[in-house]
Amino acid sequence: MKKSIIYVFCLFCFLAFTQEKTHSSYIDVNYFKGNIALHNNDILHLITGHPEGVILSWNKKTYGFNDWEQRFNYPDYGVSFAYQDLKNDVLGNNYSLYAHCNFYFLKRNLMLRIGQGLAFTTNPYDKEENFRNIAFGSKFMSSTYVMLNYKKERLFNRFGLQTGLSLIHYSNANVKAPNTSINSVTFNVGVTYNLDDDELEFQETLDENDKKFTEPIKYNLAFRTGINESDVVGSGQFLFYIFSAYADKRINRKSAFQLGTDVFFSNFLKELIYYQSVAGLGENITGEEDYKRVGVFAGHELFISRTSLVTQLGYYVYYPFDFEGRTYFRIGLKRYFSNKWFGSITLKSHGAKAEAVELGVGLRL
Repeated sequence: MKKSIIYVFCLFCFLAFTQEKTHSSYIDVNYFKGNIALHNNDILHLITGHPEGVILSWNKKTYGFNDWEQRFNYPDYGVSFAYQDLKNDVLGNNYSLYAHCNFYFLKRNLMLRIGQGLAFTTNPYDKEENFRNIAFGSKFMSSTYVMLNYKKERLFNRFGLQTGLSLIHYSNANVKAPNTSINSVTFNVGVTYNLDDDELEFQETLDENDKKFTEPIKYNLAFRTGINESDVVGSGQFLFYIFSAYADKRINRKSAFQLGTDVFFSNFLKELIYYQSVAGLGENITGEEDYKRVGVFAGHELFISRTSLVTQLGYYVYYPFDFEGRTYFRIGLKRYFSNKWFGSITLKSHGAKAEAVELGVGLRL
């Protein structure tokens, strides 16, 4: 029995070490410093210094052993941890964790990183102890960062250098008021360290006809939900429901265009309509206005393996109560669990004003 276990263990080790290697990895550490962008005059009192911090990242390199890696010029993907001192006692400090992807241009000297994750702030809004912090209404928020770097790896053995600009965004997407959000525009400089001795060779195995891929029109049904609150602090958090139907036409391996409609059941609007009617804050608001909305939208879907990036522009055709204007935007990620079923997480906004983070599930027929 013991000999059998030893043989199995030896076979497992042999297979593990003889398996063809398809990836390598590296870490990078970036120091950044910059300014808080004035996107809303209400946050003027929060801009008192030059925020600075550190971003630590682990990155997994791709070499084209999967077809999608070749289509996107062999991107990296990984995780990042960030610390930011916002140089204001009212705002406190932020800690963030992201999933990110790096895309390369100009013979791989220019790197564009997009990261999405969660942030924790040490000093959120409190109506008694920290009422001046109108940027962060909750301890936990969503966060996005974009980094554009000029990059050179392996300048000194495994060490390399990179430098460029970063944009860091924090917002709870109106899950809880207040939520004016904070955007930092920063300069960053960093060091890279490759964890493997050598680089692998980039694969070039795509067929010449790979770009000619098309699909017939597909029809989609989606349901999204979540919680949010109006800008009136203390008005309460409410569930919302969104039903969507749309058609999409895939024109190649990467892209599909969309056209469809949304029906919104936003319960926070029901409370806001009542509040404005009794407070006399809106002209001709009776409290009987319908809180539902109907929109039509056009969109684009960028396919990256089984994950895709969705962007949509919509217009309310049924709009009985005025809230942030008739146009809306949606951006987010979809993950296909099969050829038909998908899940999604998206942000809906009116310009720079977020309304909700939407969790969804859908069917592509």
